[in-house]
Amino acid sequence: MYWLRQLRRQTQTTQFVNPKAFSPAPRSITPSVPDALRLQDALLRSEPLALLRERIRDSKARFDAVQDCVPAAMLNHIQPGPVDEAGWSLLVANAAVGAKLRQCIPRLEAALKQKGWPNLAIRIKVHNG
Repeated sequence: MYWLRQLRRQTQTTQFVNPKAFSPAPRSITPSVPDALRLQDALLRSEPLALLRERIRDSKARFDAVQDCVPAAMLNHIQPGPVDEAGWSLLVANAAVGAKLRQCIPRLEAALKQKGWPNLAIRIKVHNG
């Protein structure tokens, strides 16, 4: 009972203060993370990414140049792959498409040469995914 009387006395004598009355003025909050760049802007600003973009464009252009040499039924199963100093890769959906496409390599190389592309080895890679 004694502690209850002490609690009543404290609450009767204590003045309640509005905590908002003593809070400092609100500060403007600046984000700690800068605005994100769009992928296109990042590709244009970064030299390594610009080189990657150029290789992707080169690969797609080569693929467009050889599409007439590939049977139409196989086109949905082939994607252009990376181009590097050693050659150009074509990504195929399965081994059967890869085997058939290997038979077309001489025609693909001839089409690329006829359209002015430098002579690079064509690699066929099975790509799952």
